[in-house]
Amino acid sequence: MNANVGKVKRNEPLANYTTIKIGGPADVLVEPNDVESLKKTMEIIRKHGVKWRAIGRGSNLLVSDLGIEGVVIKLGDGFANLFINGTEVTVGGGYSLIKLATIISKEGLSGLEFAGGIPGSVGGAVYMNAGAHGSDMSKIVKKAQILFEDGSIEWLTNEEMEFSYRTSVLQHKRPGICIAAVLQLKEGKREEIVAEMQKNKDYRRETQPWNYPCAGSIFRNPLPNYAGKLIETAGLKGYSIGGAKISEQHANFIVNTGNAKAEDVLNLIQHVKNIIHKLYGIHLETEVEIIGRK
Repeated sequence: MNANVGKVKRNEPLANYTTIKIGGPADVLVEPNDVESLKKTMEIIRKHGVKWRAIGRGSNLLVSDLGIEGVVIKLGDGFANLFINGTEVTVGGGYSLIKLATIISKEGLSGLEFAGGIPGSVGGAVYMNAGAHGSDMSKIVKKAQILFEDGSIEWLTNEEMEFSYRTSVLQHKRPGICIAAVLQLKEGKREEIVAEMQKNKDYRRETQPWNYPCAGSIFRNPLPNYAGKLIETAGLKGYSIGGAKISEQHANFIVNTGNAKAEDVLNLIQHVKNIIHKLYGIHLETEVEIIGRK
């Protein structure tokens, strides 16, 4: 890969780029800083027929100890732009979701209160329809700008994004990278919005582990049940395998106590699935995305 695609690193450990601080090396890690360098990266990937995937801020990801084959794309600072026009917000895919929610709340715009504690990028949040506190990205995304593997760039409407619980069209049906999004928010009372955001942040801080590296919620909620409640009732809080432990604060979180391997986390996930199925007849599905060499 030549220099004009952005920063290029070979055999780069992905533990440095995930919130759970786990992950073997990417064959190649590229940080394109603008749309042109991203398109160039895609062109080279296509020409050589190599595998690729994008990562945002590395939350909601568990990368294999053997790393990732091919090219990993991480959007650089050039994708962290923000433009506010009334109640419509245009934001780059590399922008921090927490930072965006904070800025928006101070502008007296409502709709992003749920995102005050979600440690991802806007692009990653659109990709997986991130949500919390009864809301998610599908409620506010008007359209998203997507770069596809063939190098084409399209604006997809909310409908075309095919959002559902923690998924979108980008995951399997039309793999692509969200490089920008237009969000439709509402005017509200600044004090109320900031208070709601703070309440959500405090709730997260009080109920979720932040003193250890983790990847966010491990399992999807098998509604009307909640994964964390099922795991806690099964007496699994604090259960550990290697350096991976079920958080004593919230049972739907697995924390890295210092030297966890992806294998420890995967074994712990499997153990939880087996116990929950045995006790309740419920098949838990992972919400965290498990990627990399097997």
